Parts: sequence; structure tokens; C-alpha cells
Amino acid sequence: MKKTTKKKKKEEKQNRTAMEPDRLEKQCFHAVRKHFAVLGTEAVLDLPTPLIKDLLPHLTVCQLDEVQPALNRRGLSTYSGWFEILQDLVGPSRALDFRTEEEAKHEVMLRLFTSVFYRLRNSYVLKNSIHLNTNSFLTAAAKSVHHFILIPCIHQALQALTWDQQPLLALLEKHIRSVHVNHFLSLTENKTQGALYVLHRLLDHGVTTNLVVSIDCPLALAWLLHGRGSQYVNLELKKLMCWGSQTLSPSEDAVRCSPGDESTPSDNLSDHVSPCKRAKLYSESLEEEEDKSGVSSVAVDPHVLCHTFNPCAGPSAGTCTFGQITHLEIRTCGPDSLNGLGFTLPTFFCLQSLTLHSKSIFRESDVLDFAGALKQLSDSSCSSLVHLNIGLLPHIGLMKTLLNASPRLTSLYVEFQTVMWGPQFNLDHLGTAEPDISAELPLEKLTVKVTQLQTDPHFLTSVLRRCPYLTSLHIAGMRLPTGSSQSHLLSTLSESNRCLKALNLEDIKLCDCLPDILKLLRGCMLEELYFIDCRLLERCINPKKSLLELVAVLKIPSLHTLSLAQNRLARNVCVLAELFSGSSQSSLKQLDIKSNFIRPADLLEFAERLRDLQPPHRLTLDLRKNPGDRDPDIWNTALQTLQPFSLVLVEGWKSNDTMVDHISNM
Repeated sequence: MKKTTKKKKKEEKQNRTAMEPDRLEKQCFHAVRKHFAVLGTEAVLDLPTPLIKDLLPHLTVCQLDEVQPALNRRGLSTYSGWFEILQDLVGPSRALDFRTEEEAKHEVMLRLFTSVFYRLRNSYVLKNSIHLNTNSFLTAAAKSVHHFILIPCIHQALQALTWDQQPLLALLEKHIRSVHVNHFLSLTENKTQGALYVLHRLLDHGVTTNLVVSIDCPLALAWLLHGRGSQYVNLELKKLMCWGSQTLSPSEDAVRCSPGDESTPSDNLSDHVSPCKRAKLYSESLEEEEDKSGVSSVAVDPHVLCHTFNPCAGPSAGTCTFGQITHLEIRTCGPDSLNGLGFTLPTFFCLQSLTLHSKSIFRESDVLDFAGALKQLSDSSCSSLVHLNIGLLPHIGLMKTLLNASPRLTSLYVEFQTVMWGPQFNLDHLGTAEPDISAELPLEKLTVKVTQLQTDPHFLTSVLRRCPYLTSLHIAGMRLPTGSSQSHLLSTLSESNRCLKALNLEDIKLCDCLPDILKLLRGCMLEELYFIDCRLLERCINPKKSLLELVAVLKIPSLHTLSLAQNRLARNVCVLAELFSGSSQSSLKQLDIKSNFIRPADLLEFAERLRDLQPPHRLTLDLRKNPGDRDPDIWNTALQTLQPFSLVLVEGWKSNDTMVDHISNM
């Protein structure tokens, strides 16, 4: 008993002795972090390279940002530091797929800037409040983020940006390229004027050209688009702008903005009186007037707002110009918003990319009206629109309608969902009615997502035959009538789309199409290939043999990304190691095999085989949603075996969740 006790004490002493250098090192790193300002950047840069690499995960956001330029000049990356912060932000169980230093840094800065600016507390911000709740952090973050999330309901933060933090707003003007309005934007409440002014500064004074809107508010959309590309004037918005002009000069502008006057409110501003003082002077009378008329008297004209919040600009500043929007995304697009956009489109010449998505299915009549507006825009030689993303559409026949309305598109994303009520659509005339049905299309990227019980593949294959320059194709959810096969689709790709570099087939049954798949892969030079939930091995008499045949043709020299997620590979995963065997090794850099019910023992066998073959490039291996907790020791051994030659993406798995098990093993 005494011997056992002595032995334990000896082991504990040895462990403490072994841990002392690590503890000392961490204490030193924490001291550097705490006294960084006193030590200075140069003192950190003078450290040996291995020590700098170990120090990076311990530095604050601002410290990382400060040392990054000098380290980059020395060929050192700060990726490990940004990754450590990201891991702390999202939690250890979530896999992070940011492969470059800049991607990781931008994600960190965007998350933290939004949280600190709007005072949205999370555990990381609370834990690091001393380092984050400073103007220096907001300034550093503003130089690194390119995307600004505008939350109009948090008035205090935006109001501070318009008054106390004008230098920060000026900095955002220079760096923000994309603005996301993610909350209802009222044009009739005084408290949202700060949000309108910030939008005006970013959209009209800054470099922002990308606009994302997550609200379904036609009037707010009209304000956001007014003058920024389209020549269309919304009459309801014009009325509000006239009332706003009266807010600043009731004696003069009320006459000039009378009904029937075609001049814009911005032309009628008086430059001889301070707008700020007039707004305060007449505030009480205007509130009474609003109550009587039921119409808002809040200033919404961007130029009026600019003079209101920035009176120091004076008359010499002149009238603000409208900025242009080249990329527009509406994530909640209702019928009224779609209709309003239809009026805007014909003269929206600077628009290059348009994304429209609705939670409910668009009506066919609304889509046809929208296609008519697209046709008017396309007929103009000034049109710049090349990318269209729209859903949910009621049937796949409308894809040709949109392509014929805008035949110069180089990228199209369409999503369809069956209408479960109302009249059935006659698709026959939609496929043949257009006179230019066989005209060649310049499409380079095409994404088609279908949620229907059955789909006639003719509507898709006829489009594919018109797209000889197609380089990227993504098809998801296309289900055929019973007894039909996707071989017709695959043969069309082999014959008509030889320029393909990226092919993504998702939720499509391909278990009976192996010969067609092999023929397609032998005749193309793909760089990215995704077979996601395609039931590749379903009903195969010899799954291992079939997978070996597929692996043999997947050794395409150009292929660098391969996904076989959700294909129930299970124990057959070991076959994939043969990608790197023989004289013609695969050049893969990314392999996605998540959700394949790969057990720990099978992963270990796969890892050991890969270790023996040694892939020519460091492999990013996605193993998420596989049952690693069935035997954690073996699973961790497999991960350690993979570590020297791969970056492994893993997430937590709970095997006691029987539904997850069932789905992965179906």
C-alpha cells in the first residue's frame, strides 16, 4: 500500500515537473498580451519564429491586427490566431471552414464588430470586454470588414454613429462594399432617421455597391433603390419626400412640392438656412400636422438627411450624388416587392446581379410580369445584368421563359416548388412557344433546385443543349417518373457540355447510372465534383467493386475537390484511399465524406492506408456527422494518424440520437 502511494506521488511529481515549462510559457504569453503596448510591436517581432507562432493564439484582436502586416512581410501567417478566436466564438464542436488568413480575419472582425457596435453581448465579448469595448477596436475592425449589417431597431447605436462617431462612419464609407438591412425600415418614424442617414452615407458617399434586404417592405425597397441606378420614381415615396422637404422649409418647399409639380424634392432645398435648426424649430407644429393629416412629415430625402445630420457641410457642399447599386439581393420578396421591382428594372442599367427569394411560391402571373420587365431591360444596349437568382417558382417551365426574356445572362440560379393547390400548369406550350427555343445561350453557371414529386427532364436537358460554354452546373432534387433514369441527363452533359469544370449533383438517384457516370468523367476535365446524397452504392451487388471503378476514373489531373457526402459509404470508405495509389495519383486537395456513417474502425483503416500512400497535397478532409463517439479512442487515434498530411473538419456526434443514426445509415 505504501509502495503504491509512493509511486503515485512520484508520478504526480513527474507530471508537475513536465507541466512546469508549459505553464511558464503560457504565463509569459499572457504577460506579453497584458503589456503589449509597453513592449511594442518590435519586441514581439524580434522573438524567434517558433515562439511567435506559439504566441499568436494568445494575442487580442487588435494586437493580431497590429502585428499581421509585419509578419506577412516575413512570410508568416496569423491564421492560427484568428482561428483560435473563431473557435472561441462559435464553440469547439463546430467545424470551421476558413482556409485563408484573410477569410478567418474577416469573419472574426465582422462578428465582433457587429456584436460590439450594437452591444449584442455574447460570452466572448463579455470575457474580452476590456480589449473590445474601445474605439481602437471599432476602428481596427472597420478597416477590415467589407460587410455592414444594419439593424434599424437598435436606434442608439446608429444615432451614435451619426453624431459622436462620425470618424468611424467616415472610415466605414471607405471600406464597406456590402450593406445588409435585416430589420423593418420605417420611413414614418423619427427614430429611424439615423438608420436612413447611415444608409445614405454608405450607399451614396461610400464605396458600397452591394445591397442585401431581408425585409418585405415595398416602400422601404423603393427608398433604397430611388435614384441609385433606376430612373423609376415611386409616387408614394415622392409624396413622403415632399413632406420631408416641408419639415425643413415649410414656407418655400410646401409650394414647390405641391401636387402636379414634377421637380424632385432634392431640387427644392433651401441652402440659406441651417436644416438642423429648422427641423427643431418646426418640430411641434409638424407633429400636430402629422396627427391631423395622417401622413408622416419625417424627412426621408437622402439629401435632406445629409444636410440635417451634417449641417457643417453648408451650401458649398452642394447636392449629394446618388451611388449605384450593382448587386441587389432581396431575401424575403413578396408579391408587392416583386411588382415594384418590375417598374424599376427596365431602366436599372447598372444592375449586374439580382437575387430574389420568397418564403412562399411566386404566382405564375407575377413571374410573367417580371419576365416582361427583364425583357425590357435586356432589349436595352445599356443593360449590365448577367446574374439572376430567383425562387420559389411554381414550375420548371418558367426557366425557359426567364432565359428567353434575358438571353445575355451568364449565371442563373432557379428554385422550383410544386404548388399543391390551384390549377395545374400546362407545361407543353412553355417548352415550345418561344421562337428562339434553339438559340445558343452564353450561360456559364447554372443552378437548378427542384422540390417536386416528379420532373420532366426534357425542360432541363433542352436548356443544357443550348449552353456549350457552361462551366458550372448544380442540380438538386430532380425526381423522375417511376421507371425513368438520369442517364439521359448524364449523356446530354457528355455530348453538349464539354467545358464543365464544376459539377454538383445533389439528392438525385444515380445508383443505376454508373456506366454513364464513368463515360462523363472520362471525357471531361472537371476541377470540382459533388455527388451529394446520390445513392451511388444503393442496390449495387458488389458496392466495393463499383466504388473501385468510380475511383479509377476520378484520378482526373485537374480534379482538386471531391464530395461524396451522404452516400452511405460506411465501411467502403477505405476504397477511397486508392485515389492516391499507383502511378497516376489523384491531385485532390479537398475530400468531403461527411454523413456517411463511417465508424471509428473503418476510419482508422482508411487513415492508415492514406498514411502509407501519402497524398501529394495536404488534404482538407471533412468528416463531420460521422459516429466518432461509438469508440472515441479509436476515432481519436484515426484523427491523429490523419493529422500530419490533412486538415480534418469534425463536429460533435451523439449516437444516442437514434434519428440521426437512422438517417445516416439508410
